[in-house]
Amino acid sequence: MIELNSFKDLTIEDLEAVVLKGEAIEISKESIKHVEDSFNFLSSFAKDKIIYGVNTGFGPMAQYKVQDEDQIALQYNLIRSHAAGAGDRIDDISVKAAMMVRLSAISKGFSGIHPSTIFLLRDMINQGICPFIPKHGGVGASGDLVQLAHLALTMIGEGKVSYKGEIRSSAEVFKEVGLEPIVVRTREGLSLINGTSVMTGIGAINVLKAGRLYEWCICSTAMMNEIVGSFDDYFSKELNGVKKHGGQMQVAEELTEILSSSKLISRREEHFYKEAKGQKVKEFDRKVQEFYSLRCATQILGPVYDTIGNAVEVVENELNSVSDNPIIDHKNSNVYHGGNFHGDYISLEMDKLKLAVTRMSMLSERQLAFLFNPHLNKLLPPFINFGTLGLNLGMQGIQFTATSTVAENQMLSNSMYVHSISTNNDNQDIVSMGTNSAQICKNVIENAYQVQAIHFMGLVQAIDYLKIADKLSERTAKAYKAIRAMVPVFIQDQPKYEEIAAIGAYLYNNKFE
Repeated sequence: MIELNSFKDLTIEDLEAVVLKGEAIEISKESIKHVEDSFNFLSSFAKDKIIYGVNTGFGPMAQYKVQDEDQIALQYNLIRSHAAGAGDRIDDISVKAAMMVRLSAISKGFSGIHPSTIFLLRDMINQGICPFIPKHGGVGASGDLVQLAHLALTMIGEGKVSYKGEIRSSAEVFKEVGLEPIVVRTREGLSLINGTSVMTGIGAINVLKAGRLYEWCICSTAMMNEIVGSFDDYFSKELNGVKKHGGQMQVAEELTEILSSSKLISRREEHFYKEAKGQKVKEFDRKVQEFYSLRCATQILGPVYDTIGNAVEVVENELNSVSDNPIIDHKNSNVYHGGNFHGDYISLEMDKLKLAVTRMSMLSERQLAFLFNPHLNKLLPPFINFGTLGLNLGMQGIQFTATSTVAENQMLSNSMYVHSISTNNDNQDIVSMGTNSAQICKNVIENAYQVQAIHFMGLVQAIDYLKIADKLSERTAKAYKAIRAMVPVFIQDQPKYEEIAAIGAYLYNNKFE
């Protein structure tokens, strides 16, 4: 069980445990007490003061006073009016992650909401009830207003939810499982929709999957170096240690560890550093240095490692932040107005992360091109074709898919962060587009897994053509066997789309051990 506690931050691993592994979430007594105190303080404090979103309109209509008898209707109006998303629905995993982020924020006791709100959100998470949330709507400035309004809509017993694989009405599902919708008392509507929870939830899953993709990219790069019998100085401590970047050294250390048991890696001392007195060689029978996609792996993947690490820090900070407005500070008996809902941190970080992921897909595609081109590798037939050249086409078709998908990633890697458009009658005159950034980053990551799957298909075919499976390192051999279990050696031309999907799903859901 994962506990939300005001004195302990959540980690990406905590979110993974709840969202991907199905662990239950609970709220500590300390957090419940803070929520109760915050609610009681705001109820009293707002009676004779003007508090945004309690007794005023919203956005550019904040200048209008809302009478006491209309304040509850105001919250319901906010939820219903902003449940205006469009497009396909956000997948359940991303929605569940967003729900956990929202629960983390409002359970810290700075939102002025009634405790029943956090209890219902907890129960929905634990019972697998995911609101129907369309992809399009939020601009990531006053938070994920539109997407979170669909979350709030379900919590007042309206709208739709995804439950046990079906889209059903919230009221029907609540009745079936014995849950009661919340009853608005102060500012529950605003507190639920005013925050960065959707972009942060999607961002957290993105970070997890990007980290896993990085490890598979390290694995495939190690295999590439084994296939060509690369020299070990490319990833040596001595070479990489003179470049002052932690990520580069990390990649070098990982490749060194993975390849330590390989029987295929060469030592330059044995090939080019021996005395060559009297020899009149004009052309060497092996490359002195490999192509950049092999030789420069530490320099290419080092920044990727650093970028993912920074993204983890930013996402975890946002996961443990309060992104409401205003902030209800019951301890200091005050209410503070501002803009913690602005999604710039997540938006910029997702832009950076998708660049790093696109770079990984580019590296995989270039290594794949090397495998398929006999003029480059001088080891393998065209497209690693085991059949009759000309009659059979080998892996020619799947290269088109890899190339096309990488091209799409390159296009999607254009920044969302700098594409601000003023909206809300210019009240939101500069916005983050954080949710768009997170969702596009998610697309890039899923694309990259497809490219990586195709790359692994080529790698295992090359290993079998060269008959070197028994010389692989312990760890690359384990990966080779896992992929081969899904894609047997093939000679005749057969459709490969199902095998690509199977490998991609395996990589996406399993770690490189």
